Amino acid sequence: MNTVQQNDAMLNVRDMEVTFGTGRKKFVAVKGVSFDIFNGETFGLVGESGSGKTTIGRAIIRVNPTTRGEVYFKGQKINGKISKELDRKVIHEIQMVFQDPMASLNERAKVDYIVSEGLQNVEKGLSANERRERVAKTLGDVGLLAEFASRFPHEFSGGQRQRIGVARALIMQPSLIIADEPISALDVSIRAQVLNLLSKIQKDRNLTILFISHDLSVMRFITDRIAVLHKGVLVELADTETLYNNPLHPYTRALLSAVPLPNPIKEKKKVLEVYDPSSHDYTVDLPQWVEIESGHFIHGNEKELDGYRAQMQKR
Repeated sequence: MNTVQQNDAMLNVRDMEVTFGTGRKKFVAVKGVSFDIFNGETFGLVGESGSGKTTIGRAIIRVNPTTRGEVYFKGQKINGKISKELDRKVIHEIQMVFQDPMASLNERAKVDYIVSEGLQNVEKGLSANERRERVAKTLGDVGLLAEFASRFPHEFSGGQRQRIGVARALIMQPSLIIADEPISALDVSIRAQVLNLLSKIQKDRNLTILFISHDLSVMRFITDRIAVLHKGVLVELADTETLYNNPLHPYTRALLSAVPLPNPIKEKKKVLEVYDPSSHDYTVDLPQWVEIESGHFIHGNEKELDGYRAQMQKR
């Protein structure tokens, strides 16, 4: 059994690569991605559509197979071929909250069945009364009434359906929740409610969360650290406030410049930065994933790293 020990990390991703197709149709969606997620933190993974964020989340829960690299969960390697016992442990302890709450819920099933389906597979000794009590308590934990268990998904609003999705994950008592764009399909008026709910649950249960989003303004509210992904490659990783106050990579700066400002005067004067990937010349001087300062990682070759260090000295 492979094990890894690094600082109190719950999840370790090392040099992950995920490809789709074969031969000429082969497409590398994720290239050499490495990061750690520590116990009790909310780790953000941000990037534009198609950057590979969801692919990484699905690779962690073993939906997408990895073609290279290792994924360790609580010190055990969980990608590739693993035992049935470890596979059950992954299914039980790592849960996912999906982007579209309507598409991810069985529209022909009642909430009681939707929330408890996973529980019935891992705790088969539960009586019907015990199962109903667990469902009622979990619905209460996400701000829903116990009587909602007898209703169908189409009877709820978008925000309520997403709470049902959160309840379905929570009832399994996971250690890690992967929240894949959990608010992008919701109205602006209820996004804050779902974010507050996730934040409260994370603190109450000491959960670890991988929060996937394309919206950096949301990330600042809920995450402890943020990793920035561009076309399947991690380009920067740092504590949330460090990333916001001192972004180094030009792609990170471009994403931050696109965040809307609440002040209309400042928003009008704001200058958008445009990221040009062709500006990087990696034909000779190959890029590296380097810890440029404590806890702050950056992707670049030696020339670029010297430029980032010069930026840091000007702070």
